[in-house]
Amino acid sequence: MMLSINSQNPQTRLIKKVSDILLDGGIVIYPTDTVYGLGCNLFNKRGIEKIYEIKKRSKKQPLSFICADLKDISKYAQVTDFAYKTMKRYLPGPYTFILQASRVVPKIILPKRQTTGIRIPDNRICMALVAELGQPIISTSVKTDNDQYMNDPEEIEKAFKHRVDVIINGGVLASEPSSIISLIDDDVEVLRVGKGDVSEFM
Repeated sequence: MMLSINSQNPQTRLIKKVSDILLDGGIVIYPTDTVYGLGCNLFNKRGIEKIYEIKKRSKKQPLSFICADLKDISKYAQVTDFAYKTMKRYLPGPYTFILQASRVVPKIILPKRQTTGIRIPDNRICMALVAELGQPIISTSVKTDNDQYMNDPEEIEKAFKHRVDVIINGGVLASEPSSIISLIDDDVEVLRVGKGDVSEFM
């Protein structure tokens, strides 16, 4: 199923419909401020396993997730004053911050190290969905079999319609992955340069 949702003023009825699908254990594809994301409710173990299968990804590779706001992050990660101030300057935005995971985060997405990647994208559809759901959403990029980012909802539907429960059409995106910044032990390290200015961290 494909749902067209207004990127500037997401329709509440449609956001609720997708949220209900997530609550019911469904898997969705949704727009972010970087690329289209593939996700499910953070606490949906079967959904997470299915995402690993769809991505043909080793379970040794961790998955990131999206939180509703900065206050929300502190439930799922250890946030020092330094980390909070840093994230407050850059979020919402095209960054994934790596933090020490709290015990709330399911072990299935934390292969060996007890660290996790957290995003708050600057995208109204995405943020409305997380707020409606009331829980974080797994976030991993939608790619072709030869590892290219997919930015066109029509193409995504052709490739994924039999593998996910709903695809949100939020328009064609200028796909570029998020920049990944580790803030573990207040030691700043740029792990991937993507969308967003990272000059302050270099």
